[in-house]
Amino acid sequence: MKENKSVNKFEKMPNLAFRIMTLIFKTANFFKYKGKCIDEFGIKKGSIVIDYGCGPGMHIKRASELVGNEGLVYAVDIHELAIKSVKKLTAKYNLDNVKTLQTTENKVEIPDNTGDLIYALDMFHMVKDYNSFLAELNRIGKSDCVLILEDGHQSRKKTIEKVEESGCWKIVKEHKKYMICNPK
Repeated sequence: MKENKSVNKFEKMPNLAFRIMTLIFKTANFFKYKGKCIDEFGIKKGSIVIDYGCGPGMHIKRASELVGNEGLVYAVDIHELAIKSVKKLTAKYNLDNVKTLQTTENKVEIPDNTGDLIYALDMFHMVKDYNSFLAELNRIGKSDCVLILEDGHQSRKKTIEKVEESGCWKIVKEHKKYMICNPK
């Protein structure tokens, strides 16, 4: 993938690649919902969940259902097409407990100590300044926050190295596709 220079130290996916990814997700969901992994995350009614790198919103509807009317889901992404896609989903399904936020410069307009659970799925490999990124996730998570971090297109070894180098998170459990972390 060609690097797209951006101010936030992420490798921003080109629009065409984003549209292809969206089509692939929609096709997969048509045949069988592939995003059931968030059912494993322990999301509770009333929770504040942050879907960081939400993409076209593959997990948004389910996360919204899990937190219920008492909870809130922040859908965060660098890509304007992602935000546009999630806004369409929230309108289509009346997901009043979902708030979309476009991120810039590894900063997101979420107050300190907000999230009960943050998940970053299939995007961590695109983060250039992972120390700032992980520090920002630590800032927006509560002291007992759970971070679900998927390796994406990098080795587990590389993911572990990045998390340990950041000094912000401790890995408490590893699954085949993701790691569970808590703030240090």
